[in-house]
Amino acid sequence: MKNGILLFLILFIASCQKKTKVDDNKPNILMIVVDDQGYADFSPFKSYDKTVSTPNISRIGKAGTIFTQAYVTAPVCSPSRVGILTGKNQFRWDIPASWGPGLPENVKTLPEYLKEAGYETARIGKNDLGRNFHKNDVREYPLNHGYDEFLGFSAHAHDFWLHSDKIKERTPDPEGTSAVLGPLMHNMGEKSYEDGYLTDIFTDESIAYIKRKREKPFFLTLSYNSVHHLIHEVPKKYLDKYGAKEIPNYDPDSLVAFGQHAPGSYSAYYDKYSRVGAIKSDALRNYYLANLNCLDDNIGRVLETLKEQHLDKNTIIIFISDNGGSPLTGANNTPLTGGKYSLWEGGIRVPLAISWTDHIEAGKVETNYVSAADILPTLLDAVGIQTNDDALDGISLLETDANRLLVWKWQKTWAVRKGNWKLTNAKENHWKSEPSAQYIAPIVDNMELKLFNVANDPGERVDLAEQQPEKVKELELAYKTWCDTNISK
Repeated sequence: MKNGILLFLILFIASCQKKTKVDDNKPNILMIVVDDQGYADFSPFKSYDKTVSTPNISRIGKAGTIFTQAYVTAPVCSPSRVGILTGKNQFRWDIPASWGPGLPENVKTLPEYLKEAGYETARIGKNDLGRNFHKNDVREYPLNHGYDEFLGFSAHAHDFWLHSDKIKERTPDPEGTSAVLGPLMHNMGEKSYEDGYLTDIFTDESIAYIKRKREKPFFLTLSYNSVHHLIHEVPKKYLDKYGAKEIPNYDPDSLVAFGQHAPGSYSAYYDKYSRVGAIKSDALRNYYLANLNCLDDNIGRVLETLKEQHLDKNTIIIFISDNGGSPLTGANNTPLTGGKYSLWEGGIRVPLAISWTDHIEAGKVETNYVSAADILPTLLDAVGIQTNDDALDGISLLETDANRLLVWKWQKTWAVRKGNWKLTNAKENHWKSEPSAQYIAPIVDNMELKLFNVANDPGERVDLAEQQPEKVKELELAYKTWCDTNISK
């Protein structure tokens, strides 16, 4: 009898140890989110713009699967990043479909799911959910929605060069919504850097995080603000490589008043160099290419660290841009119409790749359309987490659906896609300036309903609304039904 009990205990302990080992072998997750990358500037695509130099981004694509028809949930960063974080269309609760959807307490996030499953979680870089900027006691702050650690900024943008206490003290407006400089937010405090380039800093801190000894798998969101404004702020060696002229950094003592802003304000400097004007349209592309090349080199440093630490084969890597390329930075969205700020394809169709050695097919090109909201359920499936949330808008990226319904709402415009067809009242929008030379203007500039077969016509050059009135009615009804069923009243 005693021998039987002893044997049972040995088997029980062995099974527990085996289970622990399996749990310990859960994959690490690295999610790289970049800012405003153009569709044609994604080198894993066969028809990418050959002026681009991004061999490390190409490495991610070759090691895994790329998606030629990947959509984000909004054409600007704040709502789009909420969609990635929650697996939901953010306008479910943000009825105006605004720049600032925020993050409700009752909407669970990807890091919260993973933390509950035993992951260490960290966010390094940009945190922009559209509300409550610069505050660490709000739901939108990373430490309050599932991340154990955070280093970065909570706003639309941050200066690439100026991260010190000293510059913050000298600047009359260091914490504007879209124009931020000074120390980075670090957990519940701040971290000042006397020098250094922000893309390099985020990479350095990510490498240090990856190298830590740990007993749990990690989930690291590496959220670069490159290639967002200020696009001209790039280390000199990259500017020289692309023949781009060096522009002096902001200095509160030397800036001349610009527009409606007071002399010496950072907002004046930011506005001056975040539109066509001080930098001419044809010159923007060189600054953009320099910025993107620097970003790629930094991504390469992270990939090499994973390899050196023998983590590359058991790490899921997701690479995505938060929205389409900006019409104000020199981004190239060819062949797509429009760009950031609008529901044309150029605003919402983005670069996306996912790799995981021996689990996700390498070198595959997925042509079915998918959503950034699919990232959350994909990762939950990969690590064996179940959710009973039936309001998720995403599905697994490994189970694409060629006839699913996708909907978008952005301020007064909306769009719906089902199968090959897209219906939209999108209006041209390049925000506050004439666009740069790479921008492809829409064929019409009004808010009337327009119908496109985007499988055959990704550039949305042929409006078929008059020829296909029944398809217009079908898609308009599908959109309205979805909204009536899912949007909070």
